[in-house]
Amino acid sequence: MASIFTKIMNGEIPCHKIAEDEDNFAFLDINPNAKGHTLCVPKKEVDKIWDLDEESYSKLMSFSRKVAIALEKAVPCKRVGMTVIGLEVPHVHVHLIPLQSMANATFQHKEKLSTEEFETVAAAIRSHLK
Repeated sequence: MASIFTKIMNGEIPCHKIAEDEDNFAFLDINPNAKGHTLCVPKKEVDKIWDLDEESYSKLMSFSRKVAIALEKAVPCKRVGMTVIGLEVPHVHVHLIPLQSMANATFQHKEKLSTEEFETVAAAIRSHLK
């Protein structure tokens, strides 16, 4: 059965897409720790990051770096944090989180955004991608 992330990438579930390449896909987290919280996901369904082959891992990290740089330009923050936890969805995903404080990294404080706010921040991030 396809993961929720595969369904998002296939267009079966809507998302606020940030970027896509041949191997990876980035979109805004719908339950964000902070405005701009983005998920970078390999298109290949793999449960654990260490189970990715070395090439796929390297491509995911390079893709995530590119998205994080754009995110930091688009969303005012002290830095963009990165974490890979992956307990909630059995599909590798990198969290890129704009940090104002360590509370943004705890997954205990969530922000509520309107559809318009999601669309605005997604467009801002995309505008900084090269």
